[in-house]
Amino acid sequence: MQKYNVNQQLIENLLSWVNSGEIAIPEIQRPFVWDNSKVRDLMDSLYQGYPVGYVIAWRNPNVRLKDGSQSEGKKILIDGQQRITALTAAILGHFVINKTYQRVKIKISFNPLIEKFEVQNPAILKDKTWLPDISEVINGSVLKIVREYLKLNPEVDEEVIEKNITKLINIPKKQIGIIELSPDLDIETVTEIFIRINSKGVVLSQADFAMSKIASNTEYGGNQLRKAIDYFCHLAIAPEFFRHIEENDSDFVKSDYFNKMKWLKNESEDLYDPDYNDLIRVAFTSQFSRGRLSDLVSLLSGRNFESRTFEDEIAEQSFEGLKKGVLNFMNETNYKRFLMIVKSAGFISPKLIRSQNAINFAYILYLKLKDLNNTPAEIESFVRRWLVYSILTGRYSGSPESAFDFDIKQINSKPIQEILKERETAELSEAFWAASLPQSLDSSVASSPYFHVYLAAQVKAGDKGFFSKDITVADMIQLRGDIHHLFPKDFLKKHGFDKNKYNQIANYVYMQSEINIKIGNKSPQDYFKIIREQMSLASLLITGITTEDQLLENMRMNCIPIQIESMTIDNYSDFLAERRKLMANKIKEYYRQL
Repeated sequence: MQKYNVNQQLIENLLSWVNSGEIAIPEIQRPFVWDNSKVRDLMDSLYQGYPVGYVIAWRNPNVRLKDGSQSEGKKILIDGQQRITALTAAILGHFVINKTYQRVKIKISFNPLIEKFEVQNPAILKDKTWLPDISEVINGSVLKIVREYLKLNPEVDEEVIEKNITKLINIPKKQIGIIELSPDLDIETVTEIFIRINSKGVVLSQADFAMSKIASNTEYGGNQLRKAIDYFCHLAIAPEFFRHIEENDSDFVKSDYFNKMKWLKNESEDLYDPDYNDLIRVAFTSQFSRGRLSDLVSLLSGRNFESRTFEDEIAEQSFEGLKKGVLNFMNETNYKRFLMIVKSAGFISPKLIRSQNAINFAYILYLKLKDLNNTPAEIESFVRRWLVYSILTGRYSGSPESAFDFDIKQINSKPIQEILKERETAELSEAFWAASLPQSLDSSVASSPYFHVYLAAQVKAGDKGFFSKDITVADMIQLRGDIHHLFPKDFLKKHGFDKNKYNQIANYVYMQSEINIKIGNKSPQDYFKIIREQMSLASLLITGITTEDQLLENMRMNCIPIQIESMTIDNYSDFLAERRKLMANKIKEYYRQL
């Protein structure tokens, strides 16, 4: 089967397709990220007759309408949006949405004397030899423009000016290549074609294709839905963007989506700042009980999986379902309740959550269990346990879509408690806690998910920092406290240990910087001796801990082997092995209390 057709099209044809909607390029599909100078260079290349690359379009399949007639699919632009947007801005004078989501015009100027393009600026506006806006020239009359130019510049060569302005006006007659992909192709094939054609090797995600499908639809409100997704993700990071929406998008302000996201204008929480990929994945999977975004693309196209045809009714239902899923995601109560559950598991900072897929599925599970009428207490416990289970097992680190699809279908078919019990028996057995987890903690990577779960366990338990009487691990994580070495780094380096040996998870502990500074590069033997001397004198020079019970309790909560006080450099390896066991056991007890 021929997977695509390649044709050369006049730029004016391409632009007419944009105006008529034959090619869908919604303004919010992706902000225009080119610098104005790139627009200038594109126009110069076209003027000089240089090639400007291909654009890639994927035609929507023809859809059967309710009355039995066929609706011909539009072309969806999947590569080349920046170039075509640049052409509409420079040639047609259209507004563009820039990187800050402002609606602006890009004006390119042309000097027919020296055949030079430039971005319009105040100096050009004062110089009569420049045509300040080529869109006004290209869409005007050659005779009239030449006549007016000569009035302002009577000393120039009339033939040269007429020739060069005519050449400028003929830019829309230049050709540009368009690669049109067959509507019968699946996303995987389209992705492969895109990567092979695109010289930059930019990888499009499944969400990119889904967003293109959503944004190109006006009949069922896809264009507004796409804006809602984009705006929500932007507001989650920059609440001040709310004012921009109010001032620049009056149509969207009237929508139900805007009302559902108003609460973000005063929200500073950054524990879970989703991008469009996260939002659409959660909304789709929770609402449709499917995990593959390729299915979403098919459903939005109206695909009937049984008859393998495309039907308008299915497309309409799919857009309605996705809209519901997006609104559920945005719902303030859902969003904040979910984050409270995540925090109640000890994950109080985004730096403790390295797996976006794990937190995405946890939110899917929350929305799904709520839809299945589980009690609030059940939802809290199951979501906490599933989140930690998925992090500890790396559940969504390999092929997340396959895992999402499998898990949501299981959750849809039997009680969550049965599924969790099966998973825990198979994957979180005593062998996991006693052998596999301590082995996983044998790492020098501070961003290890296992170390983060250990820290979450400390947060949930309200543990104090090492040698701290009142300052908690949670305080230090939230206030950008520091991780220090129990066997000091310089101490180990002096004894010949390399980076992978002294930077071990089992050698890390949250400790107040002022305490760490006073301990310095001393061995554990030496600094424990000083601490005990301070305790005997009831001195608070280093720590607020003043009793033996306080010291032992502090060591217990930080999983410090009691033998550390008598350990020398020769015992370092034994210390690491023992502490890994203590850390693994703490994680086990923490998990079982979730």
